[in-house]
Amino acid sequence: MTLTKPSHCKVNLLLNILGKRADGFHALETVMHPVNVCDELTFTHATSGLSLTCSDATLPVDAGNLVHRAATQFFQKANIPGGVKIHLEKKLPLAAGLGGGSGNAAITLLGLNEIFGQPLAAPALHEIAAALGSDIPFFLQTKPALATGRGEHIQPLEFFPALRGMSFLLIHPGFGISTAWSYQTLAKFSTALNGTPGRAQQLVSLLQTDDLKMAGTEFYNSLEAPALEKFPILAVYQEFLRANGAAVALMSGSGSTTFAIVPNQAVAEQLAEKFKGKFGSACWTAVVPTHPD
Repeated sequence: MTLTKPSHCKVNLLLNILGKRADGFHALETVMHPVNVCDELTFTHATSGLSLTCSDATLPVDAGNLVHRAATQFFQKANIPGGVKIHLEKKLPLAAGLGGGSGNAAITLLGLNEIFGQPLAAPALHEIAAALGSDIPFFLQTKPALATGRGEHIQPLEFFPALRGMSFLLIHPGFGISTAWSYQTLAKFSTALNGTPGRAQQLVSLLQTDDLKMAGTEFYNSLEAPALEKFPILAVYQEFLRANGAAVALMSGSGSTTFAIVPNQAVAEQLAEKFKGKFGSACWTAVVPTHPD
């Protein structure tokens, strides 16, 4: 049996760090939104063992890859002897703040559970996902979500009325930002490190109306503090996008991707072309509707 599944990415409409916890992780609240730009994973039954291949030769295909670790944990938890060959077709940029690797791990868990006859219930999959990485549980479902804790506690939400009919424009500058570096450097920015709780729910409440303008000032990312200081070009991108019709322009996650929320797909595609005219075509860009319909 062979199964191919898309592995979508996400943007953080808000990422509010609430301080460092005793266990070394950071407490946070975040509003994550799925984005239908995808890698692709193919699973093929094998007589035994675990084999991973990848279209991107720069990525490891052993335990250094979250897909491999997710598959290993799945087989241990499910206690089944089956083998599998997995191929990862990588289309999303790396170290981009889009959760590409986290999504790959979640889809690995879902894909393996499907081809081996659903040996694990949803809580068991969530347990594996949360142990592997904070963003991974989000990708076990397909809706926007409010996440708390270190990001592993997921409250799925309906798609936001305020974003209906709009499009995301994603811009990756051609360089990545290490998540570990972002959190380590955040210690220099006390206000960003110790945010005020409740901002995520405030943004959710505003997005559940049909007025994006009211919500516009509530989009926020604590990790912009270190990122924009080191990479000021990202702030220049945001200023350009806002000056040219974007309702929102923000860095996603730990970066380096900037996303803009634009009134519709045609306007987003025009803005992407205008951006390339200003900054050149070296950046990776994608335009995608905010809502699946």
